[in-house]
Amino acid sequence: MELKRVVVTGLGAITPVGNNVAETWSSLIKGVSGAGPITHFDSSKFKTKFACEVKNFDQGAHFDRKEARKYDQFAQYAVICAKEAIEDSGLDIEKEDLDRIGVIWGAGIGGIETFEQEVIEFAKGDGTPRFSPFFIPKMISDLSAGHISMMYGFRGPNFCTVSACASSSNAIADAFNLIRLGKANVFACGGSEAAITSAGVGGFNALHALSTRNDEPMTASRPFSKSRDGFVIAEGGVCLILEELEHALARGAKIYAEVAGVGMSADAYHMTAPHPDGLGALNVMKNALEDAEMLPSDIDYINVHGTSTPLGDIAETKAIKAVFGPSAFDLNISSTKSQTGHLLGAAGAIEAMACVLAVQNDIIPPTINFTEGDEDPEIDYNLNFTFNKACKREVRAALSNTFGFGGHNASVIVKKWKPNA
Repeated sequence: MELKRVVVTGLGAITPVGNNVAETWSSLIKGVSGAGPITHFDSSKFKTKFACEVKNFDQGAHFDRKEARKYDQFAQYAVICAKEAIEDSGLDIEKEDLDRIGVIWGAGIGGIETFEQEVIEFAKGDGTPRFSPFFIPKMISDLSAGHISMMYGFRGPNFCTVSACASSSNAIADAFNLIRLGKANVFACGGSEAAITSAGVGGFNALHALSTRNDEPMTASRPFSKSRDGFVIAEGGVCLILEELEHALARGAKIYAEVAGVGMSADAYHMTAPHPDGLGALNVMKNALEDAEMLPSDIDYINVHGTSTPLGDIAETKAIKAVFGPSAFDLNISSTKSQTGHLLGAAGAIEAMACVLAVQNDIIPPTINFTEGDEDPEIDYNLNFTFNKACKREVRAALSNTFGFGGHNASVIVKKWKPNA
């Protein structure tokens, strides 16, 4: 069976550094930090008092009051970015076979705000079970995909991937595989998250996973710096429209990039810590390269997982050197989490989008917040981490890495689309 080719024809985003794709990409190129004091709840007693929140979000601009009651914040973000991506793709819904259009969405945590609010209200009472009828539908992660499909009448494969911080990369991988196997023509895929709540921040604080650099939140996410002390929690959503190439050409769609291959692996090591030698990261990148039938020298850019945690950044750099060998030193590497924070289950989608736009525009967004004198002796700075300033170069292909608690690893490779290739 000949596998079909898959291209990206639409993008949508609502992130801590922009409320649409254009704003987000502009901020990434400029090196803008999305971090600031938490406004969603009173964090005065928390170890971490800052996050990367979506700014100037106007719920009323997207939903009427009755409709908004049905959506947890993470699902609102999903619907908003999916709408932008579908409009961007130019799909004429009335002319499409809706049985051949699906939705696969990633969410590592889902409706934690809804869960938190409902349980707190119950605990305040006399034990009588008074819960909102929207409690369960708002909380469960799969409703993000469900809402998007119901909004547009998409009747193709529809489900949610939950693999911690690899969730939306797995969503992209599943959509890619189903299209190239001929199971669908188009997918809206990506991820969203809204876990900046007292339970979300408190829980990650209990794991010692978050930065506590409360005196300088804008520079707290500092991947590959010796002084890094944890990730900055973030929220938002990103959607990519993946489409079978011939279907896209037949309708005259613009094409951002081609999805070349995907990889998946497991660390099989620890609940939260990466394998110290980066074994899972090594395997997932090898698997992605093999799937794409590409050599290490074919990749010009890696958007790394790069969360700014003490162990993770070291393990990932070891894996890159092991997989890419001499070619590792010809790559540009960057962690856009230094700007956006860590969107948890939506991280893979925003970073895949960054790779798509890097390929399209031949520019690498930087890893910000690095200062000279803050080098970690366990990290090889002969690697080009694209510190602090965007870099213009030809980007033939880019690889996005995402690694999740539980040892879940997923990588996505995108490349320039060439009509005659």
